[in-house]
Amino acid sequence: MFDKNKLFISLITLFFNITKSQPHIAFKDKETLEYLAYYGFIDGGYAILKLNEYEVNGKKYFYAIASGYSIGLADKLFKVRDVYETYVSKDTWLPIKAIRNISEGNYRYYDEIIFDRSQNKALTKRKGYVDIPENTMDILSAFYYARNFYFKNIKPGDIITLQTYFDDGLFLLQIRCKGFEQIKTKLGKINCILLSPVVEPGRIFDTQDDVKIWISNDGNFIPIRVQFDLLVGSIKCDLVKYENLKYKLNFIK
Repeated sequence: MFDKNKLFISLITLFFNITKSQPHIAFKDKETLEYLAYYGFIDGGYAILKLNEYEVNGKKYFYAIASGYSIGLADKLFKVRDVYETYVSKDTWLPIKAIRNISEGNYRYYDEIIFDRSQNKALTKRKGYVDIPENTMDILSAFYYARNFYFKNIKPGDIITLQTYFDDGLFLLQIRCKGFEQIKTKLGKINCILLSPVVEPGRIFDTQDDVKIWISNDGNFIPIRVQFDLLVGSIKCDLVKYENLKYKLNFIK
């Protein structure tokens, strides 16, 4: 017998699942974010994130690059030249290739990762083939993925969990929503979502909550400030310049 109520419930469930799976696109081609890192009154360096879209054989991708470098006195004491790159399919919003090139003082690290989604494997330059869970990302692509899928309806107490491949192994990235705050920067005052990635206490951090990220509570969901509470003090990174945002930043007058 035809049951209209069951059909109605099935249609509502289907609509909910489709709607839930649709990303909120938080960025566009040529988005550029520039940050200044400082320790007290000492400027320590810059970090720059750039995004470009491109098309190959009818398929659309985006390429993101994040670079960080030390300046001034910090550069003389501990030279940093770090570069992260990721190539992401716009069909799945998952990375197909990632590169991590680290130069910090005397430390060097380089790896390239090709993600094979059909076999759930990653081909890495350092370790060869590695088994990975479905939907595994690199750290940089996880940042853009979270902006599209997780921040629009986030609530205090929510925990975002993303599976990544980082530092020669699988790393489960967990980000807690601590609430909402207004913060004041040189660009102006803005409403933010306060996030706290879970970090491992030990040599650098004292507690799991010693990294805080304030992201704009608007359609962009871009980091406005990042703060690292270390055993020797706090390092902050503030947004100082931006270009080609998809939505207007809503500063509070």
